[in-house]
This record gives sequence, C-alpha cells and structure tokens, in this order.
Amino acid sequence: MTQLDEPQIEMSGADGVLVARLSGAWTTQWTRQIQSQIESGFAAQPVPSRLEFDLGGVTALDTVGAFLLARRRDEMGQGVQTAITGATEAQAALLGHVNAIEPHAPVVKTRLPWLLRPFDGLGHMTANALGDVVTIHAVLGRVMAAAGATLTFRAPFRFAALVNQLDLIAFRAVPIVMLISVVVGAIITQQSILQLNNFGVAIYVVDLAAILMLREVGLLLAAIMIAGRSGSAITAELGSMRMREELDALKVMGVDPYQVLVLPRIIALLIGLPFLAFIGALSGLVGAAIVALVYGGIPFDIFLGRLQDALNMQTLLVGMVKAPFMAVIIGLVATNEGFKVKGSAESLGRHTTASVVRSIFLVIVADGLFAMFFAAIGV
Repeated sequence: MTQLDEPQIEMSGADGVLVARLSGAWTTQWTRQIQSQIESGFAAQPVPSRLEFDLGGVTALDTVGAFLLARRRDEMGQGVQTAITGATEAQAALLGHVNAIEPHAPVVKTRLPWLLRPFDGLGHMTANALGDVVTIHAVLGRVMAAAGATLTFRAPFRFAALVNQLDLIAFRAVPIVMLISVVVGAIITQQSILQLNNFGVAIYVVDLAAILMLREVGLLLAAIMIAGRSGSAITAELGSMRMREELDALKVMGVDPYQVLVLPRIIALLIGLPFLAFIGALSGLVGAAIVALVYGGIPFDIFLGRLQDALNMQTLLVGMVKAPFMAVIIGLVATNEGFKVKGSAESLGRHTTASVVRSIFLVIVADGLFAMFFAAIGV
C-alpha cells in the first residue's frame, strides 16, 4: 500500500446537487480509511436532492468499497436521486451487482399490536401446516413413482438396503418395544384390577387387557417408539446427507434419492411396524398375566382360558390393519423433515425434533380416526 493508493473523497455542491469525487484505491485493505473519509466528507453536508459519485480518480474498486458506497447512498434516504459517473466498465458491473446504481427500499419491520400477535402466530402456523401437507403429498408421490419404477423393472430393487433397514428399524427395536409393552400392560392391568375388585368381577380384567393391547395399546406403543427411534434416525440421516450435499451428488450421478434412500426405509417400516405391534401386544399380555396373578390371584391357566374366549381374529385384524397406515405416516413425515434441513446443525436438530413430534401427533390422530371408523361400522 502506498500513499497514492489511499482513498480520498472531495465534496462539492450547488443548487441541491452534491458531488462526491473519489480517488485512490477503494478496496478491502483501506476499509477503515474509506469509512473515515465517508463519515467526514458527508458530516457537514446538507441532505441534497441529487447525489453524484464521481469515480474518475478511483484506481481500484472491490466489493467492500462498492458496498460502503451503496450503504452511504441508502443512508441518504429514498428521496435522494443517485448517479454514478466516471466509472470503468468493470467498476460499473461491480456496482450493479451490489445494487449501487438504483437505490433499494429499506426493509421496514412493523410490530403488530399485542392483541393481534396471537392471531398472526396462528396464521403463520396454519400456513406452515398447509405447506407441510402439500410437501408430504409430494413426497408420497415421489415414493409411489419410485415404487412403480421398481415394480415395472425400470429401476433395480435394492434388497440389501431393505434387509439393512429391517434390521435397524424392526429387529433392533424388539427389546425396547417388548419392555415398554410389558410395563404398560402391567400398569393397565394393575389399575383395572383395583377398580374391578370393588364389583367382584376381577376376572374381566383379562378381557380388558386383551382388547386394549391387541386393538389399541400394542400398536400405539410400537408406533410411538418407531417414530421416536427410527423416524428421528431417518430425518437425521437424510438431513446430514443434504448438509454434506450428498443428495445433490446422487442426482448428478443420475440416481434418484427416493429410489435409493427413501423407498427401502418406507418398505422396512411397512413390514416392521405390524411385526412390532404384534410383538408389543403379546408382551403387554404377558405383563397383564403376571400382574393378574400377583394382584388378582388369577392363575395363568385361567388367564389363558379366559383370553381364548375374549379374543377372535377380528380383534387382531383391527389392530394390524392400522399398522401400515401409521408406518407410511412416520416414513413420510421423517423424509419430509429430512429434506427440509438446511446447512446448519441447528436446522438438523430442529427438523429432527419436528419429525418426532409431528409423527407422534399424526399417529395418535390416525388411531383416533380409525377408532371412530371401526365404531361407526360396528367392528
């Protein structure tokens, strides 16, 4: 840096026109001097109707210098006309990139009255929810297209990926699903026996436990565990791949991410969730049988005999029919949130949390809708 490169600004004005003649190098290494020159040059000047920047004496200009000129122009206000003179073609192009020729309107943030803020938040939540509905249906369409390509032999079926996902989603989840189902089945039976003993009909706790575990609780517990365990993993995996631009790399190579990454996971959920729901229901009945023996004095043979009378194939099918729908919900929500991840760890954590919360909420809502549907048709 030499003395000749030091940025200078000379101000002159007449008839409402203010001319700023620039000279020297308006580049990054002179940032402090540029700011000092601009502040001192414009300090004693009245607000003009027209401002001209004369760049005839500028020897070098980079993005920092252009940005500082643009910021000074914006600080003059929208009522001041701005012009650039004496700039070379390269300088004019750079100034155009930083929007230095035509002033842009400053962003004005309006603060709503406090009475309207809850409605404003509700409006944003509704708009976001509707947007999620659209994007989830778009994900469903892409998954169906990938499945169609596989069924018509236009794309290979990745059996190894499916087996790996079945291991991660279904088989490794068996212990935790069994444990939580045994505990919940025991709690439901213990509380039910305490109430039924008041009427001398403790034996009916077997009917209650059997119907609850096979129709509702077993599936619901398995779905919630899968949403928290596997749904979050799917979102984190896809989100991290999006952050590292691995999804873009697959597209560049001509590989459909939905075909390679999403479809095996959705199929694994469709197969694994009914299996886990059945295992969970049986485990809940085991917990119910143990508590019935301890609290109600009901032997295992009597419990099993009553269980055979209380159960039928319809009760089992009602619970199993709901499992594939819940599996699709968990898979679509997890995939949608994974593809929405931006390039930061905060975004990954936020969307992983949203995936779990929304999956569990939608699973419970779907279970309630199925309950109303089966009640309406008398099943």
